[in-house]
Amino acid sequence: FHSSSWLAAGRAEPAAPGRVHFHPDSPAKGAQWMRQIVSFDKLKLTNNLLDDNGHIILNSMHRYQPRFHVVFVDPRRDSERFAHQNFKSFSFPETQFMAVTAYQNHRITQLKIASNPFAKGFRDGDPEP
Repeated sequence: FHSSSWLAAGRAEPAAPGRVHFHPDSPAKGAQWMRQIVSFDKLKLTNNLLDDNGHIILNSMHRYQPRFHVVFVDPRRDSERFAHQNFKSFSFPETQFMAVTAYQNHRITQLKIASNPFAKGFRDGDPEP
């Protein structure tokens, strides 16, 4: 990013392995999903290409658009023949984000460390609130 615009800065990193996060409450009937807020607070992101914990792997400085897939569990014996008809995907433009692992502004870095409950090791001996 330079002079208020994005510039190409070399070749892109290879694509991270594609992974899907299955919601811990799935599978469930539609009535259950409609009863409560559907939260993805257990989903974890990483930039570690060697991750073997099932986290979603992202490349820094790449833009991402999360997608939400609803799949109908077809009880028919030959349901695999209809698999292409049994799902619907949703995306919301307001959920786009840029994966960033390093900030140029020290104040932004401090804000992120202060706001991230998993960044305890980066805090300068601050007692937990």
